[in-house]
Amino acid sequence: MSREVSASARRITDALLEAYGRTYAAEAGIRLRDTPQPLYQLLVLSHLLSARIRASVAVAAARALFADGLRTPRRMADASWQRRVDALGEGGYRRYDERTATQLGEGAHLVLDVWKGDLRRLRAEADGDGEALRRELRRVRGIGPAGADIFLREVQDLWPETGFLVGAKGLQGAERLGLPTSSGALAEAARGRDRAAFAAALVRAALDREVVERVREAARARK
Repeated sequence: MSREVSASARRITDALLEAYGRTYAAEAGIRLRDTPQPLYQLLVLSHLLSARIRASVAVAAARALFADGLRTPRRMADASWQRRVDALGEGGYRRYDERTATQLGEGAHLVLDVWKGDLRRLRAEADGDGEALRRELRRVRGIGPAGADIFLREVQDLWPETGFLVGAKGLQGAERLGLPTSSGALAEAARGRDRAAFAAALVRAALDREVVERVREAARARK
């Protein structure tokens, strides 16, 4: 990037992070750490976010599941199907609630059976290979390519072997904001910042044009 473009990108990045710099995990009330419970909660959230439904609804549904005590794979697996359906409905996740309730139960059983309830085992098995991480995550029922990418995007500050990830939606948000659209240039613009929060903010820009307008206005005011 040229010096002028770099300065512009920095202003936009600063404005974006100031207004929207929080991960979806944080929004869902997950205190993300490299320990079994929050990693499992992130897996659930990634599952919900990957459906064709508003992100705010997916976050609300995750909050409802966790508020009902379904915070670990054991509790999710032991809960009745109807309990999972009811919690999803409480969060407004009604379009896919029945199928998702089934998938959450099956996914929880797999996490328990394969990784003993601890996704750090999955990470260890992948041994630093990002594609292996994606492949293993996709073994969980309901976690497809989009869900795996969401999980890795959110966990990248804890699992740095993933590299800097913004995903297709993040790149779309960067383009709308007038930021560079290569991962390397975006990584440079975000140097010293929370990478996962930056990636999530870019996704918000892709999903909501009002975010783009507000950030651009705030960036202009920084000149």
